[in-house]
Amino acid sequence: QVQLVESGGGSVQPGGSLRLSCAASGITFRLYAVGWYRQAPGKQRELVATITSGGSTNAEDSVKGQFTISKYNDKNTVYPHMNSLQPEETAVYCCNARNVTTSHWGQGTQVTVSS
Repeated sequence: QVQLVESGGGSVQPGGSLRLSCAASGITFRLYAVGWYRQAPGKQRELVATITSGGSTNAEDSVKGQFTISKYNDKNTVYPHMNSLQPEETAVYCCNARNVTTSHWGQGTQVTVSS
């Protein structure tokens, strides 16, 4: 059974940082591309960053220079690190692991940016 579990969310003040994590069981992250998404209240889910099976990373323009993402294959875990968070980035953040045949989602973790 495949399971992706996000953690690390919480409340942070504007300008603060958080490191989230997405831990997988039942699959090997080394063989998957992993994407981080967020969904703010009343808005559509949006992709923010990705890391390929080979370790190449990409951040969407809206978070470029602000978000980084890393993967530790020995821990089967992906870590997005978010800096300079702003209130409008309050959202549920979740990870997705996909290859050519399958796609798996985690439940998400809440990030609240507020003073």
